[in-house]
Amino acid sequence: MAWSAEMTPQEVAERSSQAMLAGDAATKWLGIDLVEISPGACKMTMRVQAQHLNGHGICHGGFINTLADSAFAFACNSYNNRVVAIQNSINLLSPGQRDEVLMAVATETSITGRSGIYDVTVTGGDGRIVALFRGLSRQISGQHFEVQT
Repeated sequence: MAWSAEMTPQEVAERSSQAMLAGDAATKWLGIDLVEISPGACKMTMRVQAQHLNGHGICHGGFINTLADSAFAFACNSYNNRVVAIQNSINLLSPGQRDEVLMAVATETSITGRSGIYDVTVTGGDGRIVALFRGLSRQISGQHFEVQT
């Protein structure tokens, strides 16, 4: 973990998420909102809109996957280390409905060296589980913001 000794882990997570969000056009374009960030965890929401619907009139699974993937990305990048996905899987359990707010909650399950495992639960407005996602991450070189020494 690299940051100033004067910053708390929560401050590092917040600053890392601000830096990531500033350059994340996809998350913004899809209407995904960052609700909460903490070290190794993230909560994001997305209101299902007309452009998210598939031919069945329900939220396209790819958009649910993107919501989960964004929460995963912010959670694993919350330590001011640049981290990328190396694999993920999703189980779609219940359809997202038009105008419903979906919530993705990502939590760190394991960190070993430069590799991490994160689980994301996507829920619907009524609390039902919409999807379960697992992402595997790998730390690469670089940081989101310059560390003060």
